[in-house]
Amino acid sequence: MEQFIEFATNHWMMVGTFVILLILWLGYEFTTGNKAISAQQATLLVNREDGVFLDIRDRGDFRKGHIAGAVNIGMATLKERMGELEKYKAKPVIVVCKMGNTASMAVSELQKAGFEKASVMRGGMNAWQNDNLPVVTK
Repeated sequence: MEQFIEFATNHWMMVGTFVILLILWLGYEFTTGNKAISAQQATLLVNREDGVFLDIRDRGDFRKGHIAGAVNIGMATLKERMGELEKYKAKPVIVVCKMGNTASMAVSELQKAGFEKASVMRGGMNAWQNDNLPVVTK
């Protein structure tokens, strides 16, 4: 603990910058409301509440393997194709990408458009496949 205090006092600008960035990042996470759910939670939402998986990967990755019944709209065209998702506005929309990183941007866009039940599937397709859940190829 003494070494930490010594480091903090010797490098107060670096520590201060880190603390400020940490606070800003946490504030952003709490205000955006992007909740991440597991693959099991996502499956329950789809089965119990008639939710839908929205796969935002490109068409090539989608064809290599995707969740059965998933809607494929690439992240690059999401804003232009938002109208195709209107029928799911009141239902849970679980956004899936490759590893779960890009999906939060899509959830933010969906929430701005009024999709209150949009969420990120934690870990994306990598987590889905690591859990040995079924994948469809086209």
